[in-house]
Amino acid sequence: MPSIDEILRLREIAPATFRADPVPTEMERTFGGQVAGQALAAAARTVPREFGVHSVHGHFLRPGRPLEPADYHVDAVRDGGSFRTRYVTAVQDGETVFTLTASFHRGDDGHTHQAAMPPTTGPEEVTENGRPWAAWYDFPEWDDWERRWLPADEATPDVPARRRLWIRHRRPLPDDPVLHACALTYCSDMALLDIAVLPHPERPIQGASLDHAVWFLRPFRVDEWLLFDQVSPSSDSGRALIQGQIFDTAGRLVAVVTQEGMVRFHVERGAAVGAGRAEGRDR
Repeated sequence: MPSIDEILRLREIAPATFRADPVPTEMERTFGGQVAGQALAAAARTVPREFGVHSVHGHFLRPGRPLEPADYHVDAVRDGGSFRTRYVTAVQDGETVFTLTASFHRGDDGHTHQAAMPPTTGPEEVTENGRPWAAWYDFPEWDDWERRWLPADEATPDVPARRRLWIRHRRPLPDDPVLHACALTYCSDMALLDIAVLPHPERPIQGASLDHAVWFLRPFRVDEWLLFDQVSPSSDSGRALIQGQIFDTAGRLVAVVTQEGMVRFHVERGAAVGAGRAEGRDR
């Protein structure tokens, strides 16, 4: 399988237009984190290096086709002295499958505060396969990502579902903040929607990510351990909200992730899944 830096490597085929070649996969649809990470990589190619990405907001519009290339068109929405904004459209066969707004900041001096990292077991004290849903995430595409799951909270429909895991890339990556931001965007979509169905094991659902947002708060490396603290505060009307805070081992809050997903009851034309694995992008 291609490495994460190969997945995020794009070819410029026209001014502000970049192409991602197909990536071998066992998934029926293109992994959403891959599309979002590639879109950010395209946006970053049009911004001076002194501007670092601080937020991305993406919307999944159609299922991605993994056996076909994807073209990323970048529109320079704003070029200010401190901030740069880019709007990216991902296209396959003439159809828009994903859009992303990325904001870049030169950085300024200001106040500092953050939420505290929750007390938790360190990554070295958690076994990699110590999770009841291990087989649900054994896609070959993710073999380069080491994930160590902490025991899930006992969840009921009256209590927000919560889950924590440690994650890192197994192989050292170059000292490139853009690569690490794109890689975090990629891995932050792994199984995020599944937490919303943990309190509801009794009925199959059809699930798909609708949008995905990441705020990059402090420097980090994805080849070092990161704690991903996930919670789903609400699910209603066939949609669920999931939020996540990402900390490094020093307790610094390095990123925040938010996603809304479709979690409607299974209908015959979609893919039926139970608690813990919500997939299928037929909306």
